[in-house]
Amino acid sequence: MKLKLPRINWKRLLIRTGIGIVGLFCLFVLANWLFPLPDKVNYSRVILDDRGEIMNAYLTPDEKWRMKTELNEISPLLRKTIVAKEDKYFYSHPGINVVAVARAAIMNLIRMKRTSGASTITMQVARALEPRPRNLWSKMVETFRAFQLEWKYSKDEILQMYLNLVPYGGNIEGVKAASYLYFGKNPDHLSLAEITALSIIPNRPSSLVIGRSNGLIVEERNRWLNKFARDHLFSEKEIADALAEPLTATRGVVPHHAPHLSYRLARSGDVNTKTHIRLNTQLKTEKLVADYIRSQRLQQIRNAAVVVIDNRTHQVITYVGSADFADTTDGGQVDGVRAIRQPGSTLKPLLYAMCFDEGLLTPKTILTDVPVNYEGYAPENYDKKFNGYVTVEYALEHSLNIPAVKSLKLLTAEKFIHKLVQCRFRQVQKDQRKLGLSLILGGCGTTLEELTALFSAFSNEGKYYAPSFTSGDSSTQSFSMISPAAAYMVNEILSKVNRPDFPLNWTATERMPKIAWKTGTSYGRRDAWSIGYNKNYTIGVWTGNFSGVGVAALSGANTATPLLFKIFNTLDYDNDREWFNQPSDLDIRQVCSETGLPPSDHCTNLVTDYFIPLLSATQTCNNRQEVMVDAAEKISYCRSCAPLAGYKKKMYKVIDPDMQGWLADNHLPYEAIPPHNPDCQLIFKGNAPVIHSPVNGTEYLISKKNPEPLQLMCKTANDVSKVYWYIDNKFFKSGHPSEKQFFMPPDGPVKISCTDDKGRNRDIKIMVKHVDL
Repeated sequence: MKLKLPRINWKRLLIRTGIGIVGLFCLFVLANWLFPLPDKVNYSRVILDDRGEIMNAYLTPDEKWRMKTELNEISPLLRKTIVAKEDKYFYSHPGINVVAVARAAIMNLIRMKRTSGASTITMQVARALEPRPRNLWSKMVETFRAFQLEWKYSKDEILQMYLNLVPYGGNIEGVKAASYLYFGKNPDHLSLAEITALSIIPNRPSSLVIGRSNGLIVEERNRWLNKFARDHLFSEKEIADALAEPLTATRGVVPHHAPHLSYRLARSGDVNTKTHIRLNTQLKTEKLVADYIRSQRLQQIRNAAVVVIDNRTHQVITYVGSADFADTTDGGQVDGVRAIRQPGSTLKPLLYAMCFDEGLLTPKTILTDVPVNYEGYAPENYDKKFNGYVTVEYALEHSLNIPAVKSLKLLTAEKFIHKLVQCRFRQVQKDQRKLGLSLILGGCGTTLEELTALFSAFSNEGKYYAPSFTSGDSSTQSFSMISPAAAYMVNEILSKVNRPDFPLNWTATERMPKIAWKTGTSYGRRDAWSIGYNKNYTIGVWTGNFSGVGVAALSGANTATPLLFKIFNTLDYDNDREWFNQPSDLDIRQVCSETGLPPSDHCTNLVTDYFIPLLSATQTCNNRQEVMVDAAEKISYCRSCAPLAGYKKKMYKVIDPDMQGWLADNHLPYEAIPPHNPDCQLIFKGNAPVIHSPVNGTEYLISKKNPEPLQLMCKTANDVSKVYWYIDNKFFKSGHPSEKQFFMPPDGPVKISCTDDKGRNRDIKIMVKHVDL
């Protein structure tokens, strides 16, 4: 009797199998959603130089050296060796190797103990992401996580994660950290012998320690190399070279170069941040700064900071935040590149360049360097002296303060502040409503980074580029800060060496590259600046003390500039091949040497000057005034009182009231216009006296015990020889306009009047309080 086998319904079986597969897939998707993959890995922050070499690195929050190996750092040799040793079917299985699992299960059952594992590279990644006790449940979880990994990532990405997480003993994880700490090189530069040596350590990280058990590691390494040879993975020569290679590696340390920039980028950048730092240049500059400040410590000058920008790429190639990061005597960890300090006179080149562009000034324009008072603000020069008539180029070369303040008044502080805000001066932007004329002398907050970027624009035909720190920097911006013509005129002025801010102790000029530079010294001698540039580089130098202590010997010329010159000599030694070319929008003309304006008929002394066509002033020289005087030149006449005969016409130089007072104070002769005809009854309008002291609208506190009188000072027109002072409408005194008068004011509001000998009058009001001081 034959048994009749049941007939298989293949269609139903296929349907049920399909339903089962779909069900398992839906179950996996649901589980994947309910139990997401814990694949967020904390990596060490690694800062790279411009060649991709590690410059600095930081431990992870769990105190591990775990550096992320990028896909492009996994060389074919590294991939081939690791896959051959750990999981040769890695690129063909779905996350688990069923054959290997079955073989391991049979072997473990036969021997009644765990003798063989079946973990794939994917499962090892799952175990590293979520460490668990080694048991059957953990194996099931690892299997599920392996499927999740295969679902989410490509094979190369999974291999990358394995190479980033594999343990190498101690607090070292990942092949990149191991490669640097043991061999001092990138993973893609490892040899076959080095890769094989590293590949065996994760199996026994506590007993196979590089530097302590190198002999044992070599034995195990060679065993695997021989296995590779039997499997014909590499050529005989490659195997022979690897077997012969000695292992002398020991655990090293991570480099800590450019610490200030590295710390800055580590807080905000990617795990692998590639900078533009040229490490060789960085190290040379760091040494120059450290050696220089060591020599300055006897002067109580303890710190310095330096920024170097490549003018062609606008990249920061050197960043020195302090003379010594480890110094504790003056805050060596303070980043001097970003510290907000007073800029001294370093903003003057931008001011004059803007005045050139506005058509207000040219290099030969004459300004008066004499005492001024702007509603109580009376600026002084660095040397407390005044120079009378000076050209703009002289004022910039000698960094005179009063011409700069006058120029800012002419331009307006609002326009200048707006330009600084455009150039990303953060503190100026915050304080812009509080800033006034004093900002051009350093009365604002800036950083070395901001100033160096600003000066870099002068080397790029006036175009400002935000400095770039990293290869992925997307914050860079550019705009036309000033015209190429204005930039060129400033470059020509700042490149002259016969200047008072040329350092006294610097003699090595023979091979020094041609540069333009500007110095600055802040109030109280707390900050010394020197910023220089040529076609290739812009270098910013700050010297001083982070504690804010002023030093009598500190100055931009004699403290910061020698260091600037040393760095330029190192970076651009003997390079005078390129300099700036005169742009097409700049021309040359003859001007009167007494005003800097195009000459009139009376001008005899002419000089050449740069000017910007259609922008620079075309007004002709007007410093001579024709006046009707008597035959003895003792009395002047207006048109209303001139006699029919007995007078003559004479040219007199027009001298501003400020300049008249300075000439009189210094006993310098000048030809004044004779007093006006006393018999003339015409009351003159305009050119009324300007009262400089006291200041209009000001409250004055006077001590009752030691009262001090207030000084009366005024400036008048050129034709005034006598003024009359009135206090509360009562006559007080008369005298020459430059003569200083003093009076003791009463308590309360006080009206002060000044009338000149032409009848022109000016009134001011002040408030006086007598107090117990």
